[in-house]
Amino acid sequence: MTEDSAASALAAWLERIEAMHPTEIELGLERIRQVAHRLGVDTMPVPVITVAGTNGKGSTLRLMQALAERHGRRVCLYTSPHLHRFNERVRLPDGLASDQQLCDAFAQVEQARLDISLTYFEFSTLAALWLFRQSGADLVLLEVGLGGRLDAVNIVDPDVAVVTSVGLDHQDWLGETREAIAGEKCGIARPGRPLVFGEADWPENLPALAKQYAAEPVFAGRDFCLDQQGLTLADGRELAFPGKVTLGRDNLATACQALILAGVRVDAQDCAAVADVTLFGRCEFLQLQGRACWFDVGHNLPAVTRFLQLLPSCEGQRHLVFGMMADKPIDEVVALFAGQPVNWHLAAPAMARAASPARLAAALPSQASCRQYGSVAEALQGALDAAQRDDQVLIFGSFYTVAEARVSGEQGG
Repeated sequence: MTEDSAASALAAWLERIEAMHPTEIELGLERIRQVAHRLGVDTMPVPVITVAGTNGKGSTLRLMQALAERHGRRVCLYTSPHLHRFNERVRLPDGLASDQQLCDAFAQVEQARLDISLTYFEFSTLAALWLFRQSGADLVLLEVGLGGRLDAVNIVDPDVAVVTSVGLDHQDWLGETREAIAGEKCGIARPGRPLVFGEADWPENLPALAKQYAAEPVFAGRDFCLDQQGLTLADGRELAFPGKVTLGRDNLATACQALILAGVRVDAQDCAAVADVTLFGRCEFLQLQGRACWFDVGHNLPAVTRFLQLLPSCEGQRHLVFGMMADKPIDEVVALFAGQPVNWHLAAPAMARAASPARLAAALPSQASCRQYGSVAEALQGALDAAQRDDQVLIFGSFYTVAEARVSGEQGG
């Protein structure tokens, strides 16, 4: 099959699996477990680290990948969602899965599922696991899609379970309190195996949850501790630590602790080597048309708060290219910028769930500097045209906003 025909075949598969199930999300493991057992992917022959959390999952996984590969580990990585191409979700030891490899994996899942209906994410997860078993990897890293306990990746028993953080997001599915959401996310834990919690501010029920799941608790701020001097690991070992980490010092600390528990020895030299590792759309810097632009996929209050904390200071003004889903905390996010010299460039990404520019504008103070646009691309160009040399352009609010802006920015230079 040629490269073009493989790309066409993959597009057809993705269209098919997207339309297969009557709902986009159906939490529960009974259906997918049956298909996984037929495929032989319900267990992995190598160590598995599964990562859940409200924020920080992608950054922590990227850092674990970089650290493990420094030690010659052959790593498979499953993440979601993707920004530009589906292939970004499935990374094999030698790079992203090819169109042909994904088509082959989808065909295996289709053959095994018989009359069982699978969601898009379930079908994708099974295809990734099938590829991982064929890959010759010696470490598998899995990102939870939603929650944890009932998420598709939880069909595989992790050797180390990681919960990066717990915040209020997806409450319709996971619960209205941090404690309820923690209960869902900690459902990836397994008896007798480590449960790493990466946030020093625990939900009150976290120790009880570790006991409920009979997991070995390894909690930030108690069992492993990060301060300005360095990282103290759960085994008492101390590591000198970079003062600045592009993807977050706390995420790197969590990544180090989890990898060590999975048998990958990490030292201070490794930490320094990955301090500048980046990831699409996570406080990502790009220079566009001579202007400093920062992209971040944060789509809830803690994520946007963190984005602002990671940004360098701005000598001029900030131009905000903002697009968010209608079910997200728009008013609370807008309030983070109260009293700051900012100019809003509002647009809706091409998604049915996206909030209209008018809805976004309604959340702004009456005196706010604001323009509404017909697309994210137009909003980005408007911000670039308005920005001066010392200004910053921030693009944030949704994976979809960042994806559309990145494509537009790359095309426009």
